[in-house]
Amino acid sequence: MRIIVGVTGASGAIYPLRLLKRLAAHPTVETHLILSRAGEKTLYLETGKLAADMKALAKYNWPLEDIAAPIASGSFQSAGMIIAPCSIHTMSAIACGISSNLMIRAADVILKERRRLILMVRETPFHLGHLRTMTSLTEMGAIIAPPIPGFYNNPQTIEDLVDSSVDRVLDLVGIDDASTRRWSGPVRPGGDRDEDA
Repeated sequence: MRIIVGVTGASGAIYPLRLLKRLAAHPTVETHLILSRAGEKTLYLETGKLAADMKALAKYNWPLEDIAAPIASGSFQSAGMIIAPCSIHTMSAIACGISSNLMIRAADVILKERRRLILMVRETPFHLGHLRTMTSLTEMGAIIAPPIPGFYNNPQTIEDLVDSSVDRVLDLVGIDDASTRRWSGPVRPGGDRDEDA
């Protein structure tokens, strides 16, 4: 299974780090990474990590300017593409079909080939233009999946909160990850499940 992962300069560099680590744990998954220069800067500012640290987690790395890369073609077979985090700039360019770099071109290919495109849009609050763009992308077949953590599994760490969103994205691309925390009903103080809830 091939998965393309795009990383923009939006805040939230921890999301692609966790996503790539989780994908790397699946030997049948082949990851293709596109890391923008803005993404590299945000990665360093937010985590202290270098581009090489992130690139080491992917099977293949493609420069943003490499419009001749295999992933720029509809003939390249993949299960889909995840852009995490996805900036408003990148989201808007995809919606308008402005294939000015490899990340936007690869996303455009995913849409035209009717494959799964998941955008972890990182912005808040949204204005009407953002919402209209998301509606347009949804009508084209993209999935808008902002990284919004769930609290029902009683997260204890930042990583738990991040993984809450990463779990959902892995489900969306059809990867059954054993470490995904799923809701199985409320637990009573004694530790038993409340079957009536």
